[in-house]
Amino acid sequence: MLQPGVPISDDPISRDILLQAAVAASHAAGALLLKYAEAGFRIEYKNPVNLVTDADRAAEQCVIDCIQAHFPTHRFLAEERGRLEETPSPYLWIIDPLDGTTNFAHGYPTYCVSIGLEYEGRCVLGVIFDPSRGELFTAVEQRGAQLNGRPIHVSNARTLDSSLLVTGFAYDIRETPHNNLDHFVRFALKAQGLRRTGSAALDLCYVAAGRFDGFWEVRLNPWDMAAGSVIVREAGGRLTDFGGKDLSIYGRELVASNGQIHNAMLAVLNQKTP
Repeated sequence: MLQPGVPISDDPISRDILLQAAVAASHAAGALLLKYAEAGFRIEYKNPVNLVTDADRAAEQCVIDCIQAHFPTHRFLAEERGRLEETPSPYLWIIDPLDGTTNFAHGYPTYCVSIGLEYEGRCVLGVIFDPSRGELFTAVEQRGAQLNGRPIHVSNARTLDSSLLVTGFAYDIRETPHNNLDHFVRFALKAQGLRRTGSAALDLCYVAAGRFDGFWEVRLNPWDMAAGSVIVREAGGRLTDFGGKDLSIYGRELVASNGQIHNAMLAVLNQKTP
């Protein structure tokens, strides 16, 4: 049983212990976000459409503090603080403390805390907590994926015509031609429906749970993909880049699907512009 504030030696560590720590951290940060949502927060702008709040920073520190209390030698990669001081540990926690900041800032309740764990360079654990809905998505390598403790699996959709897809747009959409608008138009003519939620981490969870059949996006960061990629993989889904190569969370392209529509999605993404 994980005891509060008790450090644990670095290797080997039970995946159950690691999962307990991530879940506890996600719940603590989620509760903090709900308090900020009710009491108010400050907003700063990185550019005209990319913002950060003091809730982001407070939630990030909360996650780091919770995990460091048990694993003081582990490494961290967090959205707001970047890489913390390097150590020889094979464990790297990859954190997005508030995925869906724009939603949060506007009072739109679609945001989450995302915590992924790499061990020796491979993502092995993912925890994503949606505090507004009380939904906790978890996955551990080779153990399957769960939503609030119940197993989840990707959908059975076989064609784009019968598929509900989801995507997102990068914060530099106004500054680069590689902005996903061309792909959006093509999929709009192929799929049953398209959505844009504003949270890549939740989009991945929804693919894993069969709520969406496929997801694609460009110009993502490791903290957008780390936890969700494990959850999709363990729910039976497929993850690649636009070229069909196995996903690297350090790349900038992501295609996630139920597997059955994956090749059709790749075909649309690689369609030549007339």
